[in-house]
Parts: sequence; C-alpha cells; structure tokens
Amino acid sequence: MSKVVVIGTGTMGAGIAGGFLAYGTDTVILGRTQAKAEACFDAIKACANSINAEWPQLGGQLLAGSISEWSDWTDTDLVIETVSERLDLKKAIFADLDQRVPPHIPIGSNSSGFPISDIAKELVTANRMLNTHYFMPAHIVPLVEIVLGKKTNLEIASQVCAFYRIHDKKPVLVKKDIPGFLANRIQHALMREALSLVQEGIATPDDIDTAVRYSFGFRYAAVGPMTQKEISGWEGMTLAAELIYPSLSNITTPPTCVTDLVKSGKTGIAKGAGFRSWSLEEAAVVKKNYEERLKAAFAVLKVAPDQD
Repeated sequence: MSKVVVIGTGTMGAGIAGGFLAYGTDTVILGRTQAKAEACFDAIKACANSINAEWPQLGGQLLAGSISEWSDWTDTDLVIETVSERLDLKKAIFADLDQRVPPHIPIGSNSSGFPISDIAKELVTANRMLNTHYFMPAHIVPLVEIVLGKKTNLEIASQVCAFYRIHDKKPVLVKKDIPGFLANRIQHALMREALSLVQEGIATPDDIDTAVRYSFGFRYAAVGPMTQKEISGWEGMTLAAELIYPSLSNITTPPTCVTDLVKSGKTGIAKGAGFRSWSLEEAAVVKKNYEERLKAAFAVLKVAPDQD
C-alpha cells in the first residue's frame, strides 16, 4: 500500500494531499497540531472530489498528525514539505526529518524559491532530498518539477518521477537547482516581455491575455514549444529571431506598471484589484471557470496522450 506524508496545512498542502488521495493513496497531512491538520480535511476531500469523485471507493485513508509527533513511516513512498517560504523554517524541518525519517524514503520540498541544496545543506541524508515543485491549483495542474540538488541521487529522483506518473502527474527532471527551476524561468521570460509591452503602452493586459490564449498558448496545449517548432520548421523561427531578439526586453527588475500596483496593495483578485477591479461575484466566476477549463484541457490532452 502506498502512503504519502504532506507537511503543511495551507492551500498548496491541501491540493497536494488531495491529488494523492484521489488515486487511493493513503495520505497523511501534518500540521503544527493534529487539530490544525484535521481542520483542512474538508479542503483536501474537496480537491480529491474535483478530480475523482469515486476516490472513497479506492480505499485510501486520510490521516492527520502533528509535525513534531508523527512517527509512522511504514510503507511511506514520499514526504513533501509545503510550509511557508521561509528558509530558516524549511531548514529546521528538513534537519528534523533528516534524523527521524528512514533514509530510504525520499523527502521533497514544494519551495519555488529556495533550492534544495540550500535547504538540505550539510544534512547527512541530503542524497534523498529534492524539490518537488507544484503549480497552483496543485491538485489539477499536472506538472511537478523534480529538481536535483548538489547531492541528490539521480536514481532516487527517477523513482519519484515514476511515482508521480502513476498518480497522473507529469513530472519533469531538472538536473540543476537554478533560480526558478524550469517552468518558472520560461514563464518569467514571457512575463518580462508582456509587462514591458504594457509599460510602453503597446498593448493592454486584456489584449496580451487574448494574444497568448488564442495563438501560441492555444497551440502549446497540444504540443510544447520545442515540438511545435519541429512541426513548423526551425528555419522560420531562426529568421524571425534575428529580427525580434534585439528588440526584446532585457530589463532586470519588474517595471513600474506592476510594482506600483503592488505598493498600493492592488495585488490581484484576492485584494479586489490588480490591473483591473474585481467584485466578489466576478472573482468567484473567474476562479470557477479557471479550474473547469484546466480540467477540461487536461481531459483533452489525455484523449491522445504523449508517448512517454
């Protein structure tokens, strides 16, 4: 029987736990106290329900415990840390797990900012520690970045990738823990150009969304950028690049069009405003549509699965 232990009771922790529970895997959620962990049971079950309403019939158990007291590592396939983005806190948790978790069990961090080499620095069992980086909503978005630290064992990382595949995730192996790993580096390259276009008054945020969703974003749901250019041919891309690359933004800090928003507290839907204002009703509709479209897109992808 498989078992996963998730440390942290926030949104990411609940989504990650729900993703495993939906496939019948025994799932343990650990919080500062057992009561705090149990308080997110409803959120975990809701995540599991949204991707597989039949999960209760698969027999997976949902368990709770406190981070400091949990000791049942029997049949555990993976431990995942999802606590707040504080390096000191993550290092303390990993130092504790280094001593308490049997050395054959992989331990992952969902951190998007801190490399596992820093989190696991000088720990005895750093060879079984890696980044397991999800994207929100964690129970729906298929990608998980498996990032190797300086001491991570490649065979262990490959085993973790295989474990994710049987849970319908799409793991990618990132062989060096560079800033932003893989997907966020590509995403930020796009955002740098998009925000620069807004800053210069060349396009509105809405038009940028439309351009991405209904052109290359639409194609990328079918195949990735590398395969798409294999289909269309690299010669056209290289000719266009010679013209376009010199004019692309190379700013090294976010432009004022977005930093001014952040300074004023307009950080997006959660605050009721970003580049535009959001009513509670609009926000609810957009979030619901977002999740439904993500699930529909993944269902389409599974009709003709990749040959992996």
